[in-house]
Amino acid sequence: MKKIFALICVLVMAFAVTGCGGTEKKSDAGAGKTESKEIVIGLMPDTDSIPFLIAEKNGYFKEEGVNVKLQPFKSAMDRDAAMQSGNLDGAVSDMLAVAFAKAGGFDVKVTSFTDGSYRLVAGKDANINAVSALNGKDVAVSKNTIIEYVTDMILDASKMTGDDINKVSIPQIPTRLEMLQNGKLTAATLPEPMGSIAVHNGCRLVMSSDDLGINPGVMMFTAKTVAERGDDLKKMYRAYNKAVKYLNSTSRDEYIDFVVEKSGFPAAAKEALVIPKYREAALPAEKDVSDTIAWLNKKGLINETYKYGDIVVDILSK
Repeated sequence: MKKIFALICVLVMAFAVTGCGGTEKKSDAGAGKTESKEIVIGLMPDTDSIPFLIAEKNGYFKEEGVNVKLQPFKSAMDRDAAMQSGNLDGAVSDMLAVAFAKAGGFDVKVTSFTDGSYRLVAGKDANINAVSALNGKDVAVSKNTIIEYVTDMILDASKMTGDDINKVSIPQIPTRLEMLQNGKLTAATLPEPMGSIAVHNGCRLVMSSDDLGINPGVMMFTAKTVAERGDDLKKMYRAYNKAVKYLNSTSRDEYIDFVVEKSGFPAAAKEALVIPKYREAALPAEKDVSDTIAWLNKKGLINETYKYGDIVVDILSK
């Protein structure tokens, strides 16, 4: 028994020594080559998200040494729920979602604008040629989101209010597009490229955010991510800017199939999608921030009157 016990002790010591040696070897092998933790970013089926898809496809994130995971969503509600449950570090979003998060006690920061567009589109058989013709009609929106905000801004430009139309809440973008095209709605407000797809399929453009010169789309990240992962976010933006340069200088034929597939766009987007002139990452305009906060306050959706510095943080020039 003594001999057996002694043998076991020897074997245990041998495994312990081997284990320690293995750990050191692993540590030595990994010296100077630390892989960063994932930054998980939520995307929407819109043109704002395309530079991120291209940055991943072309390997720009890897070139910059940042580990980015892209997570697609079909509705803003699902995206925001994932953000607040801790499943996302950041998201392609908008000023309204940011304000709602902060008012709910979830601290987030805006780090840049995004290049997107939103269109109020009438059904092909609706015989709508002007915003005023929508008085009393059904208009599909996603309530309390950027979609409703843009809709109200379009109405305001035509001296109308949200009470002048019948807002139908349809959160999921593909469903909103399908119902519009099937004649179940008089009109709908859609992000690009869904707006252009609807027009391509016979619907009529009434007015867009571009016509009004408003751009409330932004990138938001949790305050924790901004505080702890600033260097990684800079790397992410360098990759993003490479994608912007690629998109602005490359024929759409080289990437359109990939974009349509990865974004979950309908097949019609291959012909209908108009790629915007993307801008390198920069901070949003103060007016775009103040106008959205004022709209939220006016509707009683939030009580806080946030200032620009309460929401926007500059990590790009640091």
